[in-house]
Amino acid sequence: MGYIGKQPANSALTADDITDGIISTAKIADDAVTSGKLGTGATNTPAFMAYLGSAQTGISDATEVKVNINTEVFDTDNAYDNSTNYRFTPQVAGKYFCYGQVDINGLNASNMYQGITRIKKNGSTVLGQLWDYRTDGIGYTMSPSVSGIIEMNGSSDYIELYVYHSKGTTDTSQIQSGQDETRFMAYKLIGA
Repeated sequence: MGYIGKQPANSALTADDITDGIISTAKIADDAVTSGKLGTGATNTPAFMAYLGSAQTGISDATEVKVNINTEVFDTDNAYDNSTNYRFTPQVAGKYFCYGQVDINGLNASNMYQGITRIKKNGSTVLGQLWDYRTDGIGYTMSPSVSGIIEMNGSSDYIELYVYHSKGTTDTSQIQSGQDETRFMAYKLIGA
């Protein structure tokens, strides 16, 4: 027989005793339900966020360079190499949301023509974003950002951040540093 209200002390509560709507959210203790009890057990990891800690200088005109993102904000699974290859190699297969932004500075007013930020998977471009001022050449600095979803195999796939720029002069440019200017990040999508 089902009980509504107070359960007698010597009887066990069964699934048949609980009707829809009898237990409200307010009656559940804050720490009573964990992600393990919900059955998902899924997290958005591996995940990392890093930024360029000091300016990357001497960038020649009309060239593409890897951005040496060297300062980690977090790296949940030690999957981002911030000192040698500057790449994210997650050891968990899945689809990852990836984001990169590069602030390229021409160091002279009105001479930046074009900038492209690219995320490469295993050395090949899979995401890119272009800023193009070639008709007037008025740019001093530009910060093209790129984002998208990249599938990785969990064993050997990796991603890296690159930038290309042109300004039509022989003087060099630099990649600006700081978490708000040049950054790279990725996290695994749950259920994708």
